Amino acid sequence: MAETSTPTKHELLPIVFMGCFFILINGFALILSHIFAGAGMEVFEEADNPVNLLWLFLTILGMTILILIIAKFWKKRLIQLIILFAVGYTSFYIFIPLLSLVTSDDLLILLVSILLAVCLVVLLVKYPEWYVIDLCGIIIGAGAVALFGISLSILLVLLLLIGLAVYDAISVYKTKHMIDLADTVMDLKLPVLLVVPKIRHYSLLKETKRLKEQLKDGEEREAFFMGLGDVVMPGILVTAAYINIQNGLPVALCTLLGTLIGFLVLMTFVLKGKPQAGLPLLCGGAILGYVLSSIVLYGTVVGLGF
Repeated sequence: MAETSTPTKHELLPIVFMGCFFILINGFALILSHIFAGAGMEVFEEADNPVNLLWLFLTILGMTILILIIAKFWKKRLIQLIILFAVGYTSFYIFIPLLSLVTSDDLLILLVSILLAVCLVVLLVKYPEWYVIDLCGIIIGAGAVALFGISLSILLVLLLLIGLAVYDAISVYKTKHMIDLADTVMDLKLPVLLVVPKIRHYSLLKETKRLKEQLKDGEEREAFFMGLGDVVMPGILVTAAYINIQNGLPVALCTLLGTLIGFLVLMTFVLKGKPQAGLPLLCGGAILGYVLSSIVLYGTVVGLGF
C-alpha cells in the first residue's frame, strides 16, 4: 500500500527517490542472489513445488491477522518485539554469506554477523528516524528478494504476484485492514514501510497523528510512505528471471523497468491523496515487463518450464 496527498512541485523529487528504492533493492538483490545460491540458502528444496505458494500465502495472511489481533487486544510493543526479532534474524543470515566473501574464518563471520544484526536492532529501538528505517528496509528487502527469487520457479512467482495483487486490492479498497496495519507499524516506527520526506526538516519521530485521522481531516502528509512489500514482491520476479533464465539479466532488467512504469502509473493515483493498493500496478508492470521482454528477446515466454 502506498499513500500521500495533493501534487506540488516539491513532491517530484521525493517521487524520484521513492523510485530509486526499486533500483537499489533489486540491484542489491541481484548481487546477493548468486552469493545466496552458492551458500545453499534456498528457502524451499523444490523451487517448482506448488505447496510453496500455499505456505507463503498462509504465512502472509497469518502474520497480518496476528498483528491486527495483537494491536487490538494486547500491547503493540509485542508486535515491535516480533518484527525486531525478524529483522535481527534476517539480517544475521544476510550478513553471513556477505562476510564469507571477505574472510574464511567461520568464528569471525559468526561474531561480526551477530554484532551487525544487533546494531541494526538497537538502532531501530533507540533512534527509529526515517533514514534508519529506510536503511534497514533496503537491507531486509534486498535479502528477502534474493532469498525468494532463488527459491521459487518463475511460474510460481507469477502465480504468487497475481494472488498478492488481488489480496492487496481487497485489503485496501474492500476490508481496509491494510490501512489499519499501516497505522500500527507507523506508530511503532518499524522497517516495513519505506519513507521519503517531502520537506527538508521532516522527522518520523515527531509523526504522531494516525493515517486514518489525517485522511479524515484532509491533512497533507509531509512524507511519502510505501510498504516494503510493494518493492519486495515484484522484485522476486526480477531475481527469479535472472536466476532461472540463461543469460537472464536483460529479462530481469526489463522486468524491473516494467515495475518502475507500474510505479509511475501508481503515483498518478497516489497523488490524488488516497491510500492506494500498490501491488496490482507494480506486480502487473513486472509481469508485463517479463512477458514482453521474453517475447522480444527469445520469441517466446521463457523460463516457465513447459
